Amino acid sequence: MTSPTGVVSPPGPRTLRIASRRSQLAMVQTHWVRDELRGAHPDLSISIEAMATQGDKILDVALAKIGDKGLFTKELEAQMLVDRADIAVHSLKDLPTNLPEGLMLGCITEREDPADALVVHAKHLDKTLATLPEGAVVGTSSLRRLAQLRHHYPHLEFKDVRGNVITRLEKLDSGDYDCLILAAAGLGRLGLADRIHELIDPAISLHAVGQGALGIECREGDASVLELIQVLEHRPTALRCRAERAFLRELEGGCQVPIGVNTSFSAPEAGGDLVLTGMVASLDGQRLIRDQVSGPQEDPEALGITLARRLREQGAGPILEEIFATVRPEA
Repeated sequence: MTSPTGVVSPPGPRTLRIASRRSQLAMVQTHWVRDELRGAHPDLSISIEAMATQGDKILDVALAKIGDKGLFTKELEAQMLVDRADIAVHSLKDLPTNLPEGLMLGCITEREDPADALVVHAKHLDKTLATLPEGAVVGTSSLRRLAQLRHHYPHLEFKDVRGNVITRLEKLDSGDYDCLILAAAGLGRLGLADRIHELIDPAISLHAVGQGALGIECREGDASVLELIQVLEHRPTALRCRAERAFLRELEGGCQVPIGVNTSFSAPEAGGDLVLTGMVASLDGQRLIRDQVSGPQEDPEALGITLARRLREQGAGPILEEIFATVRPEA
């Protein structure tokens, strides 16, 4: 049978088991993956097993203090390794760049807007990020956002915020914060795009590696599963994210380190060079190193490695060592 995308489905009915976090956003994303796969493979039977991850359970500690090795992914990966799930759906920004032995990143979906977004309390509807009053309390659990915003807006106060998107918005609306910084993609997927007050310019805040895209993880060598999920692969997004993930991997960073990126194509995606911008900042925002490279899109990993090494040459190494010593738990 041929799907609407032109991919031939394996013959006969099959069952695909999906592991997912049980948060509202994770389930919205997983249901989208399920529906897309059903549309491409009408004979495919799909089940979803939702579970809480370590990152979902520990809500009274800053994310960076917990550590970032599989914080939102480890439990899902365990299901695949014991053959209780065939794939796991992740927000790609949460998926570590080094995966457990036996697992692989099977495909990357088309990216939503990767920008960071400002969401304000009702009393600040006439303000922008640049015009918030001195001492305004900004809620974010991301060291990347924290470092960049401290660099540009040192007059603001910053406070950690945990919980799912709905919980964070409730805390904002109750007056615990003057504003929040959230991913525009997540708000859009939850039908909350109307809460976006301002999209933050990349000149102010480079986004997280993989932000806005979904990563579908599966077992290595499982050809039948790979064939099924390839209908979800979006090559332009995959090229951009592969460069970003190689950049992060080369810097030995993780999703809880102040490392930001932005990727684009210099010309139409069919033939333009890939342009990668990257940033490393100190936690206090005082030191921020930023650079850009471009090159052929056929080898995005090489581009990411080149940029990482350039930032190290400019002093990123000592900044990262200081951050690791400060926020990462002892081994």
